[in-house]
Amino acid sequence: MGNEEIKHAIEALLFASEKPLSPEQIQEAFEENLGVQEVRRALETLKKEYIDGNRGFKLFEIAGGFQLVSDPRFSSYLKRFYQAREKKRLSQASLETLSVIAYRQPATRADIEFIRGVNVDGAIKTLLEKGLIRIVGRKEVPGRPMLYGTTKEFLEHFGMNSIKELPALTEFKPEDIAENLLPPEMKMGESSEATNEEEQVS
Repeated sequence: MGNEEIKHAIEALLFASEKPLSPEQIQEAFEENLGVQEVRRALETLKKEYIDGNRGFKLFEIAGGFQLVSDPRFSSYLKRFYQAREKKRLSQASLETLSVIAYRQPATRADIEFIRGVNVDGAIKTLLEKGLIRIVGRKEVPGRPMLYGTTKEFLEHFGMNSIKELPALTEFKPEDIAENLLPPEMKMGESSEATNEEEQVS
């Protein structure tokens, strides 16, 4: 099997897959002794060809795997196309709970409820069912409550390769975030500013 055929076979696998494929997973599709490095070289060649050819899609590395995705330049067309189609979306409560877990993980249910100020049992159940969060252990405190963290599916859903790609909380201003979701450090900052203003007035 020549290099061109290997490259095109990998392209076909990527096209057919709904999820990112790791080089090791791609390697399994070949009977002959094809090394992981050869697979990676073919992937890099494909990535360059798509860029040089100014195609409507690109090859992205997501959650440790590779996936064909549409070029961000054409996002407006895709948005208009999908707006007309019925889609199952996460509720606001689930999104808020997921945000807290993503930034605070590993987090207990009590941690999440302390920040959100409401019961989150339903939201956690939904997120677990959708595979966006998972139980990562138990906290070493009385009662040993379960700890929750995000999953590989979470990274895929939001198009990230690592949780480190989440925007830093310091990039947000208090007015950008719903008051009930402000983390303690931002609330403290807000309180201290108010105190300073009062002192200046007095």
